[in-house]
Amino acid sequence: MSAADFAAANLSRATGAGLDPHEYLRVTGEMTDLDQWGEAFMRAAREHVARAGQAATAISTGEHLQAAARWFHFATLGPNRQSALAAAEADAAMERALELLEPQARRIEGPGFTGWLRGPADAAATVVVVPGLDSGKEEFHDLVIALLRRGLAVFAMDGPGQGALAATSTVRADYHHVIGQVIDTLRPRNVGLVGLSLGGYYVAESAARESRVAAAVTVSGPFRLHWDDLPPPVRDLLIQRAGGEEAARRFAGQVDVSALAPQITCPLLVIDGGQDVIPGVTNGEPLARLAPHGHYLCLPHGDHLLGNARPDWLATAADWISGALA
Repeated sequence: MSAADFAAANLSRATGAGLDPHEYLRVTGEMTDLDQWGEAFMRAAREHVARAGQAATAISTGEHLQAAARWFHFATLGPNRQSALAAAEADAAMERALELLEPQARRIEGPGFTGWLRGPADAAATVVVVPGLDSGKEEFHDLVIALLRRGLAVFAMDGPGQGALAATSTVRADYHHVIGQVIDTLRPRNVGLVGLSLGGYYVAESAARESRVAAAVTVSGPFRLHWDDLPPPVRDLLIQRAGGEEAARRFAGQVDVSALAPQITCPLLVIDGGQDVIPGVTNGEPLARLAPHGHYLCLPHGDHLLGNARPDWLATAADWISGALA
């Protein structure tokens, strides 16, 4: 795939995550080869770090560092020999940003997870935001802000094979064990889950097996994966994150919630985009249909992660889970 095609394919995801669209088009437009992706995005991230160092106020410093965290994260989505460094830099930039902008935010770590707990200490409920195969806790900025504005505490996390943990761990299909450890550590009064992309599977699997989950939302989450039909880029990414082809095949074969869906007893909102068509991936309509309290929202014009349709689902999802956890 050419650099231009790859950049176009990721435009709505990037802008949905908060990257400035004009800056994104400038940075990607200067590439002549896709192999320049990591270098270009890390350079853009470091420009924001430099702006942070020159900023006149702590607010501006923190905002530039948050932008740097997102650029460092997106540097991991294309070819990049320094992906592990980029993920670590994203993590560090977000830490510095939160120290300035939200000093009450707490870094929480446990077996197989790490992340930031943000929001009021006395919140009536906590929402755990679960990323997907190649996403991480720095990506879903708008979603986290929307939840915080509704008075919820939010734990944006990286789990096995994700974000800051991608270099030292591999994906696992029994993600409910990780979510159980998160709940054990946070001890929230009430807990909901929001999962995006493969994180949608993780959330559905966890909602079925972890009785303490009170409400759940999936966004562009797979109901089932079919390894033989997956396009090569998705297979390659699975192989990378699983630690080998055999492990990736085994993992893909486990991504199937057809038997688990009827066991999801909590309220569940499933959100899909009608333009999100990936060979080998069955989208979430059957999950919503089979779950006893499932609700389905499909936006015909929405792409994967619905970055091109944010006004049509983001506030709705935040309101829905806030109400379900009330």
